[in-house]
This record gives sequence, C-alpha cells and structure tokens, in this order.
Amino acid sequence: MDSQDRDKVVEVFDDLEGLSRAAAGLFSRVAREAIESNGRFTVALAGGGTPRRTYQLLAEPRLREEVRWEAVHVFWGDERCVPPDDPRSNARMARQTLLDHVPVPGENVHPIVWMEDPRQSAADYEAVLRTCFADTLPRLDLIFLGMGEDGHTASLFPGSPALDEGPGWAVAVPSKDPARVTLTYPVFNNAVLIAFLVSGGNKADALDRVLHGSPGLEPSSAARIRPVSGIVRFLVDRAAAGESGS
Repeated sequence: MDSQDRDKVVEVFDDLEGLSRAAAGLFSRVAREAIESNGRFTVALAGGGTPRRTYQLLAEPRLREEVRWEAVHVFWGDERCVPPDDPRSNARMARQTLLDHVPVPGENVHPIVWMEDPRQSAADYEAVLRTCFADTLPRLDLIFLGMGEDGHTASLFPGSPALDEGPGWAVAVPSKDPARVTLTYPVFNNAVLIAFLVSGGNKADALDRVLHGSPGLEPSSAARIRPVSGIVRFLVDRAAAGESGS
C-alpha cells in the first residue's frame, strides 16, 4: 500500500526484507540519476539495525554492478563518538556490510572522525562538508534516516540543543553516553531526497505522530524533517505502519 500527503510518500512493505530491497533499489536508481546529471552521487548513511540489510543487499553482485562506485561520495547523518573499531560505530557497520565490499574510492568515504572533544569532531566534519560542497550548504542527493520510539532521528533527540542549531551544519550532542555528532536541520532539509527506513511495531506510535501529528504536542524530531525543495519517503514495514501481517 502506498499513500501520499503533499511532500510525504509512504510505502508499506510486508516485512524488513521487502523494505530493505526497496531501499537498496532506491539507492541504486538515485545514484544512477545523480551521476548522469551531475557526475557524482552524494549520500548520507544511517546507523542502527534497520538499514543493515539494505547495505548488505547493495553489496550483492546485481546491485553492486549497477552503481558507478567511483562517483559515489558517502557521508553520515550522525555518529557516536567512539573509536572506528567500536561495535557501536555507524561507520564500522557500514564498512562491514557495504563499503568494504564495493569499489568506492577511500577518498570518497567521509566518516565523522572520533575526537576526545565531540565539539571538535563536529567542527572537523563541518569543514569536510564545506570542502566537498564548495562552501555552500550541502545538497545531498539521498539521505537515509531511521526513527526511534521517541520520534528522534539521527542524533536529534527530544529536548536537545541540537534541535535549535541555526547556521551550523554539524553539532555535538555531549549529553548522550557516548556523546554524538549529528548533522543539523539545515543540512537535512536541503536534501534532494530523504528516505526514512522504519521497521517494527515499537515504532508505530512514533511513525503515526510524524505522519499525522498529535494535537497539543510539539512535533517530534523526525517530523521536523521537511526538505525545502525535496521529497520525504517513508519506507516502512507493516508492523511499523500499525498493520497486521494477515
């Protein structure tokens, strides 16, 4: 079942496998179109468990061969401030499932680098973005995002000062353990395409609130993802959509 509400497109799949196959196909299609139009494809990856299968599928021969990996530039929407070999690292998960298995040049992979001071990590990542996007607000071709049970996305948590970050492109979230670095709304909302990957019945309430609002409550972090001239797609399984499997 598909539904559309202005700039929001919702696609419901039977399970995580179906969701992941659709997300992998979307990555491949958007990559081809961006490279044909602009000579490169810029994507920000998400962490967490839901996108893992998507990355594995992209590394399989059929989809791997559809993408011109030499023209792909990989970024991250957020990262935990942990060493790169830490199991909690989003970049480590992406390397193990995808990046170590495709011919993307090392210089085209732009992880958020762990520093003792997360504010320095954020400043360094903003400098990376400024270099890669010629000092103009990044316009990523595709951003994958997940969603927490509380409606947060990336490391934009309820009540966090990061929610109100103005001109900055990357900001530290030192209140979490471990601390994190996240891109900010100006970057997310300048993307060409945002794809939320949402799986599991524990996300159903949060997803419903994002899609339909909740009277008397502030919009959740994920609900504030509203590209100024782009599209938001929600690729969700039946459990997250609040549907039975029958």
